[in-house]
Formats: sequence, structure tokens, C-alpha cells
Amino acid sequence: MTNDEIKTFIENAIKENRVMLFMKGTPQQPACGFSLRASGALNALGVKYAALDILPDPRIREELSGLSGWPTIPQLFVEGELVGGADIVMEMYESGELAQNLGVEQPEEEPEPEPAQPAQRPIGLENRLD
Repeated sequence: MTNDEIKTFIENAIKENRVMLFMKGTPQQPACGFSLRASGALNALGVKYAALDILPDPRIREELSGLSGWPTIPQLFVEGELVGGADIVMEMYESGELAQNLGVEQPEEEPEPEPAQPAQRPIGLENRLD
């Protein structure tokens, strides 16, 4: 897969998924604490979202950061717009702004990082990186 194909795949993932999380690892197995926190906040809200593991190919991260202008992972997009990374997601979660933006109820308790629930739909490039 070429860099242009990876870029197009990322652009399409952002356009086709209302809530799109680019992370290290998967919602079921986050590979860093920041990705765990971001996916944990979405899980606590019960939001359906797609997730893409950026670790299988370093070009995924390069192309994503080039598109978003954001250097760190995770990156959360809602309705095609970059929300931000883990710290911003957590601040928005804690203030209730994330729930409001996503049109869901804010839970009364703080999110506990937990494995992904069936609402998540990991998507992957690994099968396309031949």
C-alpha cells in the first residue's frame, strides 16, 4: 500500500465514521495508557465508534498527523473534525462537553478504563498493507 493509499484510507475512515478513534492498540487491547483513557471515556459514554490501530505501519501515524496537524496519538474525530488527544478527550469527558457533543447522557461516575464493549468496531489497515 502506498502512502497516498494510506492517506485516502484514513480520510475515508474519518468521513465514514461519525466517531473515529486513532489509537495505539485496539479498544479491546490498548497499547498505551493514553489510548486506554480515550477509549475508556468513549466506552463509559456507551458511544459507538470505530477505531484504528496505528501501530502496524509507521506510515499510518505519519499520514494521520499530516492530515490532522496533531502530532500525538490517540486522536479522536467526531463528525469529521479533530477533537484532540487523550488529555482533551478526558477534560471534555469530565466537564460533560464530550457527552453533549456526542448527544449522550453523562454517566455519574468517572470512567474506569475497561475493555471495549461490543459497540466498538475496530477497523484495520493491516490486511491492506501488502
